[in-house]
Amino acid sequence: MTIERVLATARAGLRRLDPVQAAQAVEHGARLIDTRPQSQREADGEILGALVIERNHLEWRLDPTSPARVPEAAGHDTTWIVVCDEGYSSSLAAASLHAIGLTNATDVIGGFQAWKRAGLPVVDPVASA
Repeated sequence: MTIERVLATARAGLRRLDPVQAAQAVEHGARLIDTRPQSQREADGEILGALVIERNHLEWRLDPTSPARVPEAAGHDTTWIVVCDEGYSSSLAAASLHAIGLTNATDVIGGFQAWKRAGLPVVDPVASA
């Protein structure tokens, strides 16, 4: 087993969204989760309106049965859209959310970098520092 195969398996179970589709889904109630570490957010900026949950906390914060959940994690039917920097670790994260019963989870193709290139709302890194 290689990481490429693990990634392909993870993605096979997702209906991945391009940045514009993700932004439209958010307009219809989906929740965007930015899992990038603080250093990347400080360097490149943040997605306006995204909930920041770094990758190492993700499952505990989004599992509606977890005592460490965020208030937005009210049930298993929430649509979570995970974004990382380039769309690799977010696929693995979304597959992990599926494994804990959050079957509406997916990720953004191309990650934050594609979101930014698409001209979607981003908070400038200078303004967020």
